[in-house]
Amino acid sequence: MFQKKQYIYSETLGVCLVENITQLSVQKGQAAYYVLRPVFAKEEVSYIPVENHQMALRELFTEEEAKKMEQDPDIDLEKDQKLKDAVDFVLHGRRN
Repeated sequence: MFQKKQYIYSETLGVCLVENITQLSVQKGQAAYYVLRPVFAKEEVSYIPVENHQMALRELFTEEEAKKMEQDPDIDLEKDQKLKDAVDFVLHGRRN
């Protein structure tokens, strides 16, 4: 489970800040949701279920992992803007 104020990575949304974890009403009661704010699209907010979410979410990679991605000839960052932004975010500082 991710924590509030943690940066994570989504292949769909890119780098996101877990702004909050909240309870939302659903048909069979309440469920916990991550409130995600994409770093490079601050006007957007996404609510993703904590459990059984369809979107691939992972911890943001380390600086070492980002450097390896940047140098890996098999990873074409120019073809994946969200991944490129995430690598830049990790290597060149957290921009808010």
